[in-house]
Formats: sequence, C-alpha cells, structure tokens
Amino acid sequence: MIDAVAFDLDGVLVDSEPTWTAVRRAFVLANGGHWPDGADRRMMGMSTTEWAAHLHDELGVPLPEDVIAARVVADMAARVGDHPPLLPGAVEAVQRLARRWPLALASSSPSALIERTLDGAALRGCFQVTLSTEEVGAGKPAPDVYLEVARRLGVPPHRWAAVEDSTNGLRAARAAGMRVVAVPTRSYPPEPDELARADAVIASLDDLTETVIDPSAG
Repeated sequence: MIDAVAFDLDGVLVDSEPTWTAVRRAFVLANGGHWPDGADRRMMGMSTTEWAAHLHDELGVPLPEDVIAARVVADMAARVGDHPPLLPGAVEAVQRLARRWPLALASSSPSALIERTLDGAALRGCFQVTLSTEEVGAGKPAPDVYLEVARRLGVPPHRWAAVEDSTNGLRAARAAGMRVVAVPTRSYPPEPDELARADAVIASLDDLTETVIDPSAG
C-alpha cells in the first residue's frame, strides 16, 4: 500500500531539460570550456555542486565553482522567467494525486528554481515537502534526496511511489526502495534496461491514475 507520492521536477512536470542543456552549453563555450557529445546526459541528476564541479574540472571552465553555479542558475531563471514550460497534464496530475496522498518534490534543480517553478504553476500548496539534491549533497542516482523526503514526512520508503523520467532518476527512486513510476520523455529517454525495471511505465501524465500509483487502490 502506498502512503505518499514523490515527483521529480525537470522532465516530469516541466519540459526544462532542453533548456538546461542550452544554458549550460552556451555558458561553457562562452567561458573557455569545451562541450563534448553526451555532456548533457552525464549531468542529468547531478546536484548543483556536482554539475558546477563537472563544468570546472571536466569541461574546462576556468571560474570558481560557486561562480559557475550562480551564473548558470541566473541564466536558467532568466530563460524560464515566471512561466515554467509545464508538460501536458502536469497541473492536473499533481492536483489529482494531492487529493489522495501527501506529496513531495525531490528534484535536482536548485531550491530557488524549484520555488519559482511551483509559484509560476500555482502548485506550491500541493507539496508538503520540496527538496533539492543540493540540500542533501549527493545527486541522483544516489537515493539521498528520496530518503530525506521520506524521513521528513515520516513515511517509510517502501510506502512511497516516485514519478521519474530519466535513467538516474529511476535508479535513485529504486535504490531508495520506492515503487517506481516512469514517464519517459522523447528528448531524453531513459536507458531501456532501467526503464524495464520500473514498476509501471506510462506514456503521459494523463495516465497517472490512482491505480498506477497504488494497484491496490483499484
């Protein structure tokens, strides 16, 4: 039986992954770094501290890591503005599940962007806990962010369902011991082997019903 539901943000509720890629790539190239093929996928799920270090150490940006993080996040906020690119059915899915279960948001986005996105979508009140991987140290695929939202709500991880889209997100939720619901995106589909390990796979958030979250609900 499921007693709580956790959502990822980027790629699940908002179509922001392509924007993250564009912003980071432009920043790296404008500041003397290089952008190899697959750089965007390698950073998916990383916490702010982790991807800032990656831009510095691996992609050659000769700036302090805190400066890298601050400037990339500011560029991202400017691109997104006050109107986040919500995916179809996102608001309805969150509101629908919030009527049945307590919800948490477990995201790799920095806290400032999480709050801005939720305010822009008028969804802040639907989540009892919102948490960024930058607050727990290790990004996905480590399970830390999921374990911490479970601790804060006082619900054991095995009584949670997590809604994820990416390879590292699916791995993080599974490592935490949660029921894993995959909503793969076309732009950054997860690895087939990891998708096959999900407990449920749906085509869109319109399909995110109570019985998908908890089969016993039906």
